Amino acid sequence: MSAPVIDLLALLAYGELQAFDQMAADARLAPDLHRRAVLSEMAAAEIVNYRRLAGRLTELGVDAEAAMRPFVDPLEHYHDQTEPKDWLEALAKAYVGDGIADDFYHEVAVRLDSPDRELVLDVLHDTSYADYACEEIRSAIATDPKVANRLSIWARRLVGEGLSQAQRVAAERPSLVLLLGDDLDAVGGLFKRLTTAHTARMTAVGLNN
Repeated sequence: MSAPVIDLLALLAYGELQAFDQMAADARLAPDLHRRAVLSEMAAAEIVNYRRLAGRLTELGVDAEAAMRPFVDPLEHYHDQTEPKDWLEALAKAYVGDGIADDFYHEVAVRLDSPDRELVLDVLHDTSYADYACEEIRSAIATDPKVANRLSIWARRLVGEGLSQAQRVAAERPSLVLLLGDDLDAVGGLFKRLTTAHTARMTAVGLNN
């Protein structure tokens, strides 16, 4: 198995583990028990995804913990720098930040061979959290339009910090960049699609890009 694929699986595995921690913490920001329960259930799904990815690494003869270790600092730094202060910031972080990351992983996954392609795409397939966050944000803006400006500023901060840490990972783990290929036009097209998807995602909830 190639180093780039192992790095991708390890990055995703740690991302899922981190997502569980984040959702479990964010659930305590929920304004009521129903919303807290919804987020807690979604956090449980992240652990299932983590186990599948870690299991695949083990199947490939890789120490999953060792493989994930290079990605701990950049991902933890991102979350430390973007710790939400309230329920809506937590939802926006998942909707915007996780949305961009999932779009990128999807673009890379389609270039993989089976069974890793199917595993990554299946892990990314569940959009229930994004859909839930979208509805919650739209409802909040409908109730108080001033919320849109605050969350738009927050979203731009999330994107900026996310790009910063992505550049760090790319510099420290250049093998991941190899998964994008060496066609500069193709890479440029990929980032254009990511930008378009992000803009559409912001518009969908009534936020300014």
